[in-house]
Amino acid sequence: MDEALLRSLTPSVLGILVRRGADFAAAEDAVQDALVEAVRVWPADPPRDAKGWLVSVAWRRFLDATRSDAARRRREDLVDEEPAPGPAPAVDDTLQLYFLCAHPSLTPSSAVALTLRAVGGLTTRQIAQAYLVPEATMAQRISRAKRTVSGVRFDQPGDVATVLRVLYLVFNEGYSGDVDLAAEAIRLTRQLAATIDHPEVAGLLALMLLHHARRATRTAPDGSLVPLAEQDRSRWDTTSIAEGVEILQAALARDRLGEFQAQAAIAALHADAPTAEETDWIQIVEWYDELARLTDSPIVRLNRAVAIGEADGPRAGLAALAALNDSLPRHTAVAAHLHERDGDLATATRLYAEAAQKAPNLAERDHLTRQAARLNARRYR
Repeated sequence: MDEALLRSLTPSVLGILVRRGADFAAAEDAVQDALVEAVRVWPADPPRDAKGWLVSVAWRRFLDATRSDAARRRREDLVDEEPAPGPAPAVDDTLQLYFLCAHPSLTPSSAVALTLRAVGGLTTRQIAQAYLVPEATMAQRISRAKRTVSGVRFDQPGDVATVLRVLYLVFNEGYSGDVDLAAEAIRLTRQLAATIDHPEVAGLLALMLLHHARRATRTAPDGSLVPLAEQDRSRWDTTSIAEGVEILQAALARDRLGEFQAQAAIAALHADAPTAEETDWIQIVEWYDELARLTDSPIVRLNRAVAIGEADGPRAGLAALAALNDSLPRHTAVAAHLHERDGDLATATRLYAEAAQKAPNLAERDHLTRQAARLNARRYR
């Protein structure tokens, strides 16, 4: 990698973006993203035109950021910062757009990707991370979806399952803090629950409320992540928890279990524990077993390994983890946690450091780096 070439091209690329209409700060961010991408891609696939490549990638990053920011501002104008409990207002155009983007001519995965991009305001990179696929793959999927629906009439709305999947992913992005869409996802799910009598709609709403109830305690004043076991439970929103549990119990009583109900049941068990030590991990493992049966998701099995480590001991958790692909996101962080609980501080320290390098965002990277530093300090006292 020719770092000198990158440094020499940076001012020129920045100037081109500014001349195209980007403000200087946004252009700087976009160029930095392009440089990071160049460091990742060029060693294996060097471009014929380095400057042209940088301009193209930086401009796409700028457009993605601009669209995402505009979508976020539109939604902030429509909703309060926190979702209020109670019945939803009448269905509005936003929820209708979610159904229309879930067009029958699209596969469910393509419909979800298109809706997240066109209505949810998420960037292609964020959608790719949610689906655990490369950004280029997701960009192609969205482009194909746009071509598919470009010549059809939007008079056949899509199914509820696809819309629920979109709302779930939008909520997850908002809850992560990268894009503040969590309250909007709750608002739309309330509307959906008010118009459709379906246990999975209720299950998703319960899940969102239970997770959102803990939002204020997920980060410290300095922005650092606070793990669930260390959160101040006295600051959890008990009103949202009570509402979420009530909605979940009514849904489960209908005996039509789905993945969102199972996830909500796990969240309810965490919310019900007065302290982290009193968490009913045995029941949580049982619910993860149900969830794995329903979804066959490797991420579910990864979380199940953590729960087994708490219920049956860290070595049992490590045994469950050994059956999973170590390329899974956060696999290394889970391994570090289980090795620490097993007393193997040297391995845990190394794995925390490795996990920090793979972290999908700055807050998680900093948290894992601090974990490695904490164990190093313990080892050399």
